[in-house]
Amino acid sequence: MKAIIQRVWKASVTVGDEQVSSIGRGLCVLLGISVEDTPRDMEYMVRKILNIRLFEDENGRAWSRSVMDRELEVLCISQFTLQCYLKGNKPDFHSAMPAELAQPFYTSMLEQMRSAYRAELIKDGQFGAYMQVHIQNDGPVTIELESPTGPMDSKQLAKQEKQQQRKEKTRPKPPSESGREKAAARQRVDPSASSGAEGDVSSEREP
Repeated sequence: MKAIIQRVWKASVTVGDEQVSSIGRGLCVLLGISVEDTPRDMEYMVRKILNIRLFEDENGRAWSRSVMDRELEVLCISQFTLQCYLKGNKPDFHSAMPAELAQPFYTSMLEQMRSAYRAELIKDGQFGAYMQVHIQNDGPVTIELESPTGPMDSKQLAKQEKQQQRKEKTRPKPPSESGREKAAARQRVDPSASSGAEGDVSSEREP
C-alpha cells in the first residue's frame, strides 16, 4: 500500500457541485491500495499515519507531535493511481486492487483509524467518484509512505538481485586447507620466526 501524507491547514473534497468532506488543520492522506495488500499492510499504515510526528509541540519544536497528540483531523482519499507504473509513457494500473475488493478494504481501514483515534476526526472522500480535492499544504510538508509488505517493481527486484550477485562475487573466499597447513609447517620448522614471517602467509588467511 502507498500513501501520500500531506500536512495541511485545510483540505476538502468536492463531487460535482457538492462538498462531501472537509477538515481544518491536520493531515490529508491519499491512499493507493495494491492487489497484494493484506490486513498487515492496513495495520501498518493506520499506525504510521496516526503516529507520524509532523507537527510542532507546545514550545514550537518541529517534528515533535503526531496528529493524535495535537487532536487534529485526518482526511483520507482513496487514489488507485498511486499504484501506477509506466509502460513507455502509458500509465498501467494493474497493480491496484480492483474496486470491488478495494472498497471494503478501504472501508475497513477507515474503521480501524476511527477505532484507534476519534471517529469524528477521521473524514474521507467518496470512493470511486470523480473528485476535486482542494489542499492547502502547510510547509509544504509531504511524506511518501509504503507498507513494507507491499509489491516491488520488477525493475527494483532485478536491481536487488544484481546487487546481491555482485556482493557474492566480491566476497573474500576463506583460506584453503593447504594454505593453513603450509603456515603451520613453517612455524614448526622455524619457531623463532618473527612477525615478518607471518606476513608472508597473511594473504592466505581469512581477512
